[in-house]
Amino acid sequence: MNDLTDLTIADARDALRRGDTTAAELTDAHLEAVETAGALNAFVHRTPEIAREQARAADARLKGGDTPAMCGIPIGVKDLFCTRGVPSQAGSRILEGFRPEYESTVTTRLFEAGSVMLGKLNMDEFAMGSSNETSVYGDAVNPWRATGSDAPLTPGGSSGGSASAVAARLCLGALGTDTGGSIRQPAAFTGTVGIKPTYGRVSRWGIVAFASSLDQAGPMTRTVRDAAIMLGAMAGHDPKDSTSADVAVPDFEAMLTGDIRGQVIGIPGEYRMEGMPAEIDTLWQQGIEMLRDAGAETRDISLPHTKYALPAYYVIAPAEASSNLARYDGVRFGHRAKLAPGDGITEMYEKTRAEGFGPEVQRRVMVGTYVLSAGFYDAYYNRARQVRALIKRDFDEAFAAGVDAILTPATPSAAFPLGAMADADPIRMYLNDVFTVTVNLAGLPGVAVPAGLDDDGLPLGLQLIGRPWEEGALLNVARCLEERAGFVARPEKWW
Repeated sequence: MNDLTDLTIADARDALRRGDTTAAELTDAHLEAVETAGALNAFVHRTPEIAREQARAADARLKGGDTPAMCGIPIGVKDLFCTRGVPSQAGSRILEGFRPEYESTVTTRLFEAGSVMLGKLNMDEFAMGSSNETSVYGDAVNPWRATGSDAPLTPGGSSGGSASAVAARLCLGALGTDTGGSIRQPAAFTGTVGIKPTYGRVSRWGIVAFASSLDQAGPMTRTVRDAAIMLGAMAGHDPKDSTSADVAVPDFEAMLTGDIRGQVIGIPGEYRMEGMPAEIDTLWQQGIEMLRDAGAETRDISLPHTKYALPAYYVIAPAEASSNLARYDGVRFGHRAKLAPGDGITEMYEKTRAEGFGPEVQRRVMVGTYVLSAGFYDAYYNRARQVRALIKRDFDEAFAAGVDAILTPATPSAAFPLGAMADADPIRMYLNDVFTVTVNLAGLPGVAVPAGLDDDGLPLGLQLIGRPWEEGALLNVARCLEERAGFVARPEKWW
């Protein structure tokens, strides 16, 4: 066989079922790849013993004819997912030493399906960031490099470690979470596929919360088919999560017919942002042509409240974060500051949170506390919620008018150098989410698909937005776009 790390999830599944390889061999190949990829800083807690034990169990199942699609498949898990007995720090110092006594619902489902966990993946602290530069573990690094340059690039954020690991062939798939684009933006920056499902499709139980009404877990893979396979294993109703929807999970892979003839693809005029790079606009136009060639109709649509999405998001998300992060106080788990004689509980809270939270998390907690305060609640938080309802209504009206999916750019640029925005106004960094936050505010499914390279040889992605609960139909359009784009480029190994 070719290098086992070059297989897709679908190829590996078929090879395992045929007996061409074993889960143990597949796992060892990926553990070796992880071991030699320290320069990427993608894996931050390695779990080789757990992986080999899970691989042995998977091989026993395969031998007995019990062959779920994810059985024996090596994956990486974002550090935001609680994993029993394994450090789960959310990329933050304040959770140093935290080893949960329980397993998140998503990882439980994947392990029950026979998946193999290679380790935990780097991420922006508490998922707050678009470049993986706020992590207590240090920056994750994109395996891609611009032509003729050795400058390290961001893999995007907050699921930067997940994107980097999948693109560098360190795992066959990875878990990410998406609050404002944290699956789709890193996927676009690394030439991989990432889907944020409909809010409520995948359980949030056991995932460290950032903004509870926006967070959603999803798979990051190298192909659309792999995303469909992995999502099928993750999705489903969970009574432990009050926001989990009791909606049947179809066979997403079986829905990948590639036939989109007669479907209507909406092209929102509001996404043609002022100052958008020409190469992003060109790629978008090429995507439109690809879907037309596949037999779809493209239709110009209007989503008039899009321009208010970023401001609304950066009120709602920090507000929810300030509430969720109040539990990190040094009392029950994680980091506790050393106290001086005479310090009381207030000083313990203050010192613990000042030491435990990084600057970006502190900034967002302060913004969130401010917009929720008595004098500003109506002026900021309630107004942002009203804008959110209008954004959702824009999408509802487009879908009611017969639009099946919406095509937009995934990011306003290709991956940028690490440190390029370190001293900039934070709003410059927040603008990376300009095409993705609307999807979270409206609770819709969205998928990023690699569609081309920029002039520096770096990957660019397109985003497809679908109707609620219709991830299968959305992935089918994504599969069609993937086939026509024919993206086969991969990063040259330098690490």
